Amino acid sequence: MATPTLVRAVEREALVYRKLWRGDVFTSFVGPVLFLTAMGLGLGRYVDDGSGATQLDGLDYLVFVTPGLLIASVMQAAAADSLWPVMGGLKWFGSFHAMVSTPLAPGDVFGGRVLWTGVRAGISAVAFVIVAVALGGIVSWWGVLAIPVAMLTGLAFAAPLAAYASGCETDQSFSVIMRLAIVPLFLFSGTFFPVSQLPDAVQPLAWLSPLWHGVEPARSFTTGQIDWPITLVHLGILAGITALGWRWGIGRFTRRLTP
Repeated sequence: MATPTLVRAVEREALVYRKLWRGDVFTSFVGPVLFLTAMGLGLGRYVDDGSGATQLDGLDYLVFVTPGLLIASVMQAAAADSLWPVMGGLKWFGSFHAMVSTPLAPGDVFGGRVLWTGVRAGISAVAFVIVAVALGGIVSWWGVLAIPVAMLTGLAFAAPLAAYASGCETDQSFSVIMRLAIVPLFLFSGTFFPVSQLPDAVQPLAWLSPLWHGVEPARSFTTGQIDWPITLVHLGILAGITALGWRWGIGRFTRRLTP
């Protein structure tokens, strides 16, 4: 349950963002146009002309790849927002120390950062969905539910990564995480092609990928092919990852910010 102080922490993040929102215009609006045009329409034309449609449950490639690109873009943004900015608040700028000198508790600071990352994921998802609908990448009215899926996926990455970053003294490992953990998830999460096309020995890696657990329910909503029990399992796993990361992060922030 959100406390008044937690709400204040989120409000602080929103006030900062109000000064910086112009920098998000490209990634929120122009970015989706470029991604969907290049991957969905450009590459998709060759996939659809071949045998691709028979391997995508009859879906056009644009329709197939749209939810993957949506959730993957949210994942990348949430991961980046949960590493360097957290270290900045704790070590480089000291803004988190200033926040706990007010009635805000360390858990509020952590929660405000993570929840705001989820809000930003929702803002980006709204822009992406609008562009995708205009280009024909979303074919079901259920597609609007891909927005809360994107937010939950953002939280599932933000909570554990922010918790991890709070215990680091340098940012040397952050680039490694982005390059060797976050980016490779594209290959094992059904983003650009079905997981069933992976070698049998590799397919279980998808079960460990939070990105896959976000892409699958998002795709079910944007295509209207919804298997509710499976969809709820995916969403439950994302919620579980968020809860574990939340608990871990509150403990680490409390130790770091308590004199």
